[in-house]
Amino acid sequence: MMHGRGKSDEAIVASKPANQAERSAAEPVERRAEAKGNADQQSTHRTPSRAGVTQALERIRKTARERKKERFTALLHHISVEHLEAAFFELEETAASGVDGLRWRAYEADRERKLEDLHGGLHRGAYRPLPSRRVYIPKPDGRQRPLAVAALEDKIVQRATVAVLNAIYEEDFLGFSYGFRPRRGAHDAMDALVVGIERRKVNFILDADIQSFFDTVSQEWLIRFVEHRIGDQRIIRLIRKWLRAGVLEDGIVRASARGTAQGAVISPLLANIYLHYALDLWVERWRRHEATGDVIIVRYADDFIVGFEHESDARRFLDAMRERLGKFALSLHPEKTRLIEFGRDAAENRKRRGLGKPETFDFLGFTFICGKSRRGKFLIKRKSRRDRMRAKLRAIKQELRRRMHQSIPEQGKWLKQVVNGYFNYHAVPTNSHALVVFRDELIRGWRRSLRRRSQRGARTWEWLRSVADEWLPQPQILHPWPNQRFAVTHPRWEPYAGKPHVRFCAGGAQQ
Repeated sequence: MMHGRGKSDEAIVASKPANQAERSAAEPVERRAEAKGNADQQSTHRTPSRAGVTQALERIRKTARERKKERFTALLHHISVEHLEAAFFELEETAASGVDGLRWRAYEADRERKLEDLHGGLHRGAYRPLPSRRVYIPKPDGRQRPLAVAALEDKIVQRATVAVLNAIYEEDFLGFSYGFRPRRGAHDAMDALVVGIERRKVNFILDADIQSFFDTVSQEWLIRFVEHRIGDQRIIRLIRKWLRAGVLEDGIVRASARGTAQGAVISPLLANIYLHYALDLWVERWRRHEATGDVIIVRYADDFIVGFEHESDARRFLDAMRERLGKFALSLHPEKTRLIEFGRDAAENRKRRGLGKPETFDFLGFTFICGKSRRGKFLIKRKSRRDRMRAKLRAIKQELRRRMHQSIPEQGKWLKQVVNGYFNYHAVPTNSHALVVFRDELIRGWRRSLRRRSQRGARTWEWLRSVADEWLPQPQILHPWPNQRFAVTHPRWEPYAGKPHVRFCAGGAQQ
C-alpha cells in the first residue's frame, strides 16, 4: 500500500501502477471538465445520507482523476447501507418485477430491515443474484428486442455499484463517447456530430454499427478490461456473478459465456468499458498517428459515426477497424455499416461527376441530410426517421384500440403525454414538417378509433380538430441549434493532460 497519504486514499488505491497491458491501453486521452456522475444526481433527498454518499464518491472521483495508472483495490466498503438506500430510491416505482415478483412498493414497506440484510449478505460474500426475466419489446423493423428484467435487490446492488464505478470511469472515458453516461445524452451526441461535420473538413461519413454487440461481448475480455482499473476482487466477483446469473425464459435458465444482459442496470457501463478499451483508445491513437486529414468520431453505445476529410483515410480506417474489433470477438454489421460521401462540398462534387444528391445516414432516430440554409450556406438537416415514426404510430393505434371505451378526456390526457414525449425528443431545428405529420397522423388514427365506437354516426374532421387542439400540443421546435447548445456545453478551450491549451472539437481534442 502507498505511504504518506490520507487514510481514505490508502483504502482504495494500490501502490503498483498499471501493468504493461494497461499502459498500452491507457493512452493519452482528452481532459474534460470534471465529470459529474450519477453520484451527484442521486435522489438521496429522500434519505438522510445524501452528503455522506456524495462525499465518498467525490473522494473516489478525485483519486481516479489524479492517479490514472493505478488500480482501486478496496471499493466494496463504499457500497454502504446508505448507498444501497440511495440506489433504491433511484429505481422506478412502477418498473416491472423480475423473477422474484417483488415490486418497489412492497419492498419499501420494510426497506430498512431488507437493506440491512442485503448489505450484510453482500459484504459476507453470501449475496447471490437471481436470473433475469426475459421480456421482448417490438423494434421498429418488426423484430423483437430481448431485454432482461433483474430482480429488485439485484437492481439495487447494480445501481449502487454503477455509481461507484462511474466515479472512476468518468475520469477515463473519452469525450466522443456519449451513450449511457451521466449528464450526456443523445442530443449531446448529435450536437457534437453536427458541429464536427460543419466545423471540420469532413467529406466522407462512415456509418458504423457493431453487430449484436450485447450478445457477442467476450466476458473474458470484459473482466480483463475492468481489471485495468479495478483491483478489488470482491467487485470483480460481483460482476462475474451478474454475467453468469443467466436469463429465465420458458421456465429454463440459460447462461452464456458471451454477452451481457441488455436491460440490466450494470450492462450499459460494462458496454462502455468494453468499447473504451476495444475501440475508443484505438480510434484516438489512429486519428492522431495514422490519419492524413481531419477525422471526427461520435459514439453512442455500439452505434457510431466517423467523419473523414479523405476517402483514402476512411477506407484504411474501415479495414483496420474490422481487424481491431475482430480481436475482441466483435464484428461490424454488414448491412448497417457503409461509407458515403457527405459534407459541405459533397453536393457540388457529386454534381460535377454527374451523380445525384449526397446520400443520407441515420443516427439516433434521425436521418441526416446535406442541405442549405435560406441564405445558401451549408446546413445539416435532421428529419425524424420515417420507419421509426410509422412504428410509433402503429403502437399508438394498438393502444387506442385497448383504450377504445375510455372517455375522450381520458384518451386526450394519455395522447397528450404521448405527443409531449415525442416532441421532447424530435422537436429539433429543421424537423418541423415531421412534427406536423406525426400530430396529423395521430389525430387521424384517433378519429378512426372514435368512429368505430360511436353510436351517433361519423365524427366530423372539424369536430375532432377542435378536440385535438384542446388536448394535444401544437408542433414547435424545442431544442436549440446544435452549435448554440454545443458552445454552452463545451468551452472553446480546455486544458489537456498538463499541456498548453488545445482546441476542442466534436469527437475530442485537437492540438
